[in-house]
Amino acid sequence: MFGIRDVEMVGEVVRAGGFRAAARRLGLAQSAISARLAALEKRLGIKLFERAGRGVRLTAAGRRFLEQAERLIAARDRIVDELAATADLVGTLRIGVAETVVHTWLPAMLTQLRDALPRMRFELAVDTSAELRRKLAGDELDFAILMRPLVPAEARQFDIGGIEICWVAAPGLALPEGPLAPADLAQRPIVTFPKSTPPYREIERLLSDPGLPVPLLHGCASLSTIAHLVRDGFGIGTLPRRMVQADLASGALRELRVVEAARLEALDFVAAYLPGRNDRLAEVLVSAARAAAAADS
Repeated sequence: MFGIRDVEMVGEVVRAGGFRAAARRLGLAQSAISARLAALEKRLGIKLFERAGRGVRLTAAGRRFLEQAERLIAARDRIVDELAATADLVGTLRIGVAETVVHTWLPAMLTQLRDALPRMRFELAVDTSAELRRKLAGDELDFAILMRPLVPAEARQFDIGGIEICWVAAPGLALPEGPLAPADLAQRPIVTFPKSTPPYREIERLLSDPGLPVPLLHGCASLSTIAHLVRDGFGIGTLPRRMVQADLASGALRELRVVEAARLEALDFVAAYLPGRNDRLAEVLVSAARAAAAADS
């Protein structure tokens, strides 16, 4: 029915105040513009312009046409801008993630990134937040999703979301009835996140009362191994609730009810990168991570 160029030409005639002035601005013959717009009027079945002294002005139908058509041009420009922002991004994107993220919302995040960055290759590193901090600072990673307390001071960071941690045990493990207090937990071997991580330090703090037995804490960098050990009755453990949902539903594990003083804080994750690098990719990655985390909560 009409093209973008037709709309642009109508707009130029309006801004110039007439066909002759528009022709000069566009570097075209006045006859070419007149003929094109006459053909447009015929196709649309409306009159776009009327004489106004030595110039022309839009008719009521012409004003409506231009208002509606310019919305199409604005939409086109937005689409072009959005595509241009990522279309030329090629190569390898090095992403580091804590294992907690792997067992929760990482697949959804990567799926969104794949769709948004179809020409990028993803190189994934799974490690502790402390190691991810080192790799990010050393330019071994482009982005890292890690626990907030371990973000390098020089990095830019963006909130992603929290991941709930719960106490779990094998169904057959004998434990006191009712909500468990720190004293009850300290009497069992505990398998948890690696030493020096925020969850490990939090458990040390919860069980630090001098009147409690000295807890036997086993740190492990593999959450899958923690789950395996706990299922086999090695001890009680702490794991992301989202990760063990299937085990809880099947009865392979049970969530322990604990008093308020023994509850663990959710792990606070952020996306981080070094300023001046990958600025164009940051918005895409953060958006994908936030959407995946929100859908998984």
